[in-house]
Amino acid sequence: MITELQGRLSMETESSLNWTDVLTKIHPCYKIDVSYVLRNNPSAICVLFHVFLGSLSVVTVGGNLLVIISIIYFKQLHTPTNSLILSLALADLLVGVIVFPLTMEFSITYCVYHKALFCKVRSTFDVTLCTSSILNLCCISIDRYYAVCQPLTYRTKISDPVVVVMILVSWGISVFIGIGFVILGTNQEIRLIDAIMANIFGLVFSFYLPVIVMLCIYLKIYVVAQKQARNIHNTTTKSGATVSKMERKATKTLAIVMGVFLMSWLPFFLCTTVLSFSHVFMPLPFIELLNWLALSNSMLNPLIYSFFYRWFRTAFRMIISGKIISGDFTNSKLL
Repeated sequence: MITELQGRLSMETESSLNWTDVLTKIHPCYKIDVSYVLRNNPSAICVLFHVFLGSLSVVTVGGNLLVIISIIYFKQLHTPTNSLILSLALADLLVGVIVFPLTMEFSITYCVYHKALFCKVRSTFDVTLCTSSILNLCCISIDRYYAVCQPLTYRTKISDPVVVVMILVSWGISVFIGIGFVILGTNQEIRLIDAIMANIFGLVFSFYLPVIVMLCIYLKIYVVAQKQARNIHNTTTKSGATVSKMERKATKTLAIVMGVFLMSWLPFFLCTTVLSFSHVFMPLPFIELLNWLALSNSMLNPLIYSFFYRWFRTAFRMIISGKIISGDFTNSKLL
């Protein structure tokens, strides 16, 4: 996806430039000279730009590291749902550690004009981790479906071995798609029709199909949750009402995680789709903005967890205060 996008942008940028574009800044840290060569533009705005993006990277790494440590350290958080959240947090952590720095140094603008090796490396991690995030979210929606819609069979359907398989499949497919697109982008002998078909299948299976599946599942969950709420209101035990309320709250929180993911990534994927199958010209600064909006999703998920989950907030405070090192806590404080 990213490789194909960069190739299309390169051709369109060269054909669209005219003399009024010469020396026009297309990125805070670059400008185009009279010979259409991209030059560095070390300015105060460029420094502020890197400071801002570096801060986003630090917050992304710190937030997701807190989620990972919380789930691994506290035994009460060892649940199938949290195992999937752990996998999602790992993907987001790697975005902050790898993709953020690489994208700062080798941006889409830079890679349109320079076919550097690290541009391909960045594209591989970008596509892989994006696909991993959405496939993990897809697995989480399946977990929520059984928890809310089939609670009596939840523990047998979503067992620890099943969750491990779901995580391995999600990461395996993601790595395959990420490496496949880079190989496709570097293979000059591949036929045009094959490249188009590969691009279509990549977009469908890494984004559009999982999103449709998730939307259908959460719609079903919403209908069932509303029905359960009415039944609980009419007649039920107090403990049953509490369990159902907790499951609905967890589902609502994870649905918000998915909604934030869509708001972050959907504009970029729509842009990628349009550029992959049409000759519409889009300014590079606009594409850069959509790219960073998408990457910022990795920073937002931990904030959602800490806002909606009291036990995550408690775990975060214990980790930050150093109580888990001194052993000055009790597991009962979490829930």
